[in-house]
Amino acid sequence: MLRVLLSAQTSPARLSGLLLIPPVQPCCLGLSKWADRPLGGGPSAGPVQGLQRLLEQAKSPGELLRWLGQNPTKVRVHHYSVALRRLGQLLGSRPRPPPVEQATLQDLSQLIIRNCPSFDIHTIHVCLHLAVLLGFPSDGPLVCALEQERRLRLPPKPPPPLQPLLRGGQGLEAALSCPRFLRYPRQHLISSLAEARPEELTPHVMVLLAQHLARHRLREPQLLEAIAHFLVVQETQLSSKVVQKLVLPFGRLNYLPLEQQFMPCLERILAREAGVAPLATVNILMSLCQLRCLPFRALHFVFSPGFINYISAVELELPGYRGPRLPRRQQVPIFPQPLITDRARCKYSHKDIVAEGLRQLLGEEKYRQDLTVPPGYCTDFLLCVGSSGAVLPVRTQDPFLPYPPRSCLQGQAASSPTTRDPAQRVVLVLRERWHFCRDGRVLLGSRALRERHLGLMGYQLLPLPFEELESQRGLPQLKSYLRQKLQALGLRWGPEGG
Repeated sequence: MLRVLLSAQTSPARLSGLLLIPPVQPCCLGLSKWADRPLGGGPSAGPVQGLQRLLEQAKSPGELLRWLGQNPTKVRVHHYSVALRRLGQLLGSRPRPPPVEQATLQDLSQLIIRNCPSFDIHTIHVCLHLAVLLGFPSDGPLVCALEQERRLRLPPKPPPPLQPLLRGGQGLEAALSCPRFLRYPRQHLISSLAEARPEELTPHVMVLLAQHLARHRLREPQLLEAIAHFLVVQETQLSSKVVQKLVLPFGRLNYLPLEQQFMPCLERILAREAGVAPLATVNILMSLCQLRCLPFRALHFVFSPGFINYISAVELELPGYRGPRLPRRQQVPIFPQPLITDRARCKYSHKDIVAEGLRQLLGEEKYRQDLTVPPGYCTDFLLCVGSSGAVLPVRTQDPFLPYPPRSCLQGQAASSPTTRDPAQRVVLVLRERWHFCRDGRVLLGSRALRERHLGLMGYQLLPLPFEELESQRGLPQLKSYLRQKLQALGLRWGPEGG
């Protein structure tokens, strides 16, 4: 049923928008189905323009319909948009326009529907806009007919260009450059790499592959071995800036390749280009440090005043090193604050609920959260424990162990052995899901490096894996879980624990 909102309830403000639409000039609309001669000239120009003036001066909707119906030979396609515009003016000219007879509106609608196949695209757009403003329902016959004609006038969409079949290196590069590549199965990477010819595996393609594996924590041995083999084969052609990107996934994913020439190759590259790109050299050494493969021979010609960021790792990884060192005041912490991934995913972390469990279990005075210890590692939770196993208030103890450990041992040997109750430092380490490679079994290189160095510095580690934390249902279960973990280390607290 045709439902038109053209009664007293229709908003005059809504209809006043019709008055802002300029009159449609015939000369702007070109030729139509009924136009024998060009508009704007010839013998028929006068009657056509005269009909437009009659429509623009009509006093009622019925008069509009009469002018259109009684002059079929003079009607042009633009006259229908003129009639709709005049209808809007008539209805919006008075605060309470008189109701329009349904028969009149239906006749006008049918007249437009019958002739709209001959409309040009501009007239269709104008009529459709006016019909909507006048309140013709969107699912009514008039709007549906105009909308259908509008779709028919739209140019067909060109078919998508045929993509050439990409195989091997080109297919691998195209896949790695696609922002939605995560939807592809990992096997697609392996098959693309297997199909590639040697000349297709360029440094650019292999760098994209290495960055993709590192970014998405994909510990795929077959792909990592391919990168290691490429690095060895192309050793003389690669600069240290490219090598740092190829080595990045090995350190991040904590994967030492089986390629026997991997380490000798990197040592030769460092010896050749250590001073060419200092930042790239440091990044290569950092990846090797995460793999526990810091090259001893390379340190003598690598470390200089330009390499100050990772000196601390040398003292922990190579305690026998006696080469040149920087003064202590020039050293820079490695991880002075939580890692970027931790800050980005803090809302998914278990740190808050573990902190609340420790607060209720031990008390606020017996643990420290997010404490940075020398040489710059941020600890999740740190406890001070006496020789009897009692958890001591942190404020009464120095939470930091002496650093470096070697000087600490020398200092203890030279000092008086009167220390009766040396406090032990226990670090509760959260192992969140994103601290692991995608398989969930191997810690990322940065995490493994931090835990290894904290252990070398003398801190006792208590890992809290994400599988165990996720299995706890609510705070009471978590407190019971933490109690069992602490008691397994022989720790005591409360009145009997001091």
